[in-house]
Amino acid sequence: MRIGIVCYPTYGGSGVVATELGKALAKEGHHVHFITYSQPTRLDFFSEFLYYHEVNVKTYPLFDYPPYELALASKMVDVVEHEKLDILHVHYAIPHASAAFMAKQILQTKGITIPVITTLHGTDITLVGKDATYAPVVTFSINASDGVTAVSEDLKQDTLDHFDINREIRVIPNFVDIDRFKKQKKDHFKTAICPNGEKLIVHTSNFRKVKRVQDVLDVFNRVRKIVPSKLLLVGDGPERYQMEELCRNCGTCDDVRFLGKLEAVEEVLSVADLFLMTSEKESFGLAALEAMACEVPVISTNAGGLPELNVDGVSGFVCDVGDTKTMAEKAIHILDNANLQKYKEGALNRAKEFEVSNILPMYEKYYTETLEASKLVSTIGK
Repeated sequence: MRIGIVCYPTYGGSGVVATELGKALAKEGHHVHFITYSQPTRLDFFSEFLYYHEVNVKTYPLFDYPPYELALASKMVDVVEHEKLDILHVHYAIPHASAAFMAKQILQTKGITIPVITTLHGTDITLVGKDATYAPVVTFSINASDGVTAVSEDLKQDTLDHFDINREIRVIPNFVDIDRFKKQKKDHFKTAICPNGEKLIVHTSNFRKVKRVQDVLDVFNRVRKIVPSKLLLVGDGPERYQMEELCRNCGTCDDVRFLGKLEAVEEVLSVADLFLMTSEKESFGLAALEAMACEVPVISTNAGGLPELNVDGVSGFVCDVGDTKTMAEKAIHILDNANLQKYKEGALNRAKEFEVSNILPMYEKYYTETLEASKLVSTIGK
């Protein structure tokens, strides 16, 4: 199958999932063509079945803002036509689904039919999509897609509750590459961070308000009073400066390290004892899944799709948003040496259910169904 994947090439969850999906499809022998404005951050190896097409956005004095959506639609037309693609899979509704609709209409004038699958990832629905400025376009783009997937049941229901959707949304969860995200022998790193045998707690995110990173620090401050611990914060974003100020005010600077953006986050997760995810909204919780694959139990909120991933009392615990007292109590319970190994095993076993080899066939099956339905509609139309 010849598949075009359109995504944001950044560190965000949608870009990561789209890139990892493309890489997994290429390993199965599918020809995968990425169409983005820069090379995806995780498109980090060569394969004869992987291709990259850069969207060139030119600026003109007439435009206050570069017309990215038009450039993207034009590039889709070019790649579909010249690479003979079978299907387009766009990740994130705005502007990818709307640009794909435009490309599809242009291609039809050339006698080319290309089905489009749109995958909803989260903030394209829960934040951007609900903005009155974009809601009509989001609704239209979803309904105009030939297939629609969502990464969790919660996100599917959220979409149906807030938009007038007239088509099926299929839930295909996010996944993890167990071959990459697995516990590695990094004892020297653990010793350097925790020289006196402290427990190591990790949080990774883009440090936006929705992640409630201040709650991470509050939970840590409560835990360290009972269990000697260190905290590693991976990522960067608008809330980082405030977090640094809080660390100084709380006097925890010696026990907290800001690592910034890391490509090989699995190396940090390999030595972690606990992962914190305190978000007020998460459509799935990919960072938590990657931690679990590295045998790290998770304390998460009950927001969005997190309860569908983190099994309370098995892979960690699920708590109310903002309830840092309970989060700390559960963290202390997990970090007790008498309990820790049980939760590490529970986290790994849960992560294995989302291994890429289990999820990839769901996408391949959906591609085939969508292609067959598109061909049937095209035949009837003639």
